[in-house]
Amino acid sequence: MTKRAVLEVIALGPEDAVAAQAGGADRLELVTDMAADGLTPSVATFRAIRSCVDISLRVMLRAADGFAAGDVESLVRSAYELREAGADEFVLGFLDETGAPDMPAVEAVVTALDGARWTFHRAIDRAADRDALRKQLADLPGLDTYLTAGAATGVTDGLAMLTAEAQRSGEPGYEQRILVGGGLALPHLARLKAAGIDAFHIGSAARPGGWTGPVSSTAVAEWRAAVDA
Repeated sequence: MTKRAVLEVIALGPEDAVAAQAGGADRLELVTDMAADGLTPSVATFRAIRSCVDISLRVMLRAADGFAAGDVESLVRSAYELREAGADEFVLGFLDETGAPDMPAVEAVVTALDGARWTFHRAIDRAADRDALRKQLADLPGLDTYLTAGAATGVTDGLAMLTAEAQRSGEPGYEQRILVGGGLALPHLARLKAAGIDAFHIGSAARPGGWTGPVSSTAVAEWRAAVDA
């Protein structure tokens, strides 16, 4: 039996979460403040969402807009608090001023996660050297996914990179799953799926009314059908 592809949807609160699950999402990325491209949600928000859906939740650990870690102590504290509240999957990713992974910050947060699974998010699309970043992060516990558009400007410009990285699956630094997101559109799916990519992330595409409106279960269901086709 073929394992179905993963469809991950950004959720800001319980209403989003319920709609996304109803539409067929497999997993949610929990964030707040999309004006800053998604920051760490409160423990209360996590608990409220966890209480109303039973699909996987990946919680963002990000203190400010941009890809610098900022207040690492605050991030570590948030990680501990969310773990204590029951969170067991996370999203994070920090770069230093050279565009390399900020290893002290990443390692500090990963230590607080205590083995929980996590995604390195689209900071990879701003890295000075994607290949070097993957190899530096390869042995960190819990890392199982890269959220990437293949390019800083989005999936349309990153298709060649995404398909090339998919072809390297299983090589050192390329064992993690590719989760495609960042300007992902339905016409991209055929090429990505043909390359063997089986995980897809949507945010605004699940919200016909934009970020001021809720997730639409109908929109998510359309993506579910397309991903499964």
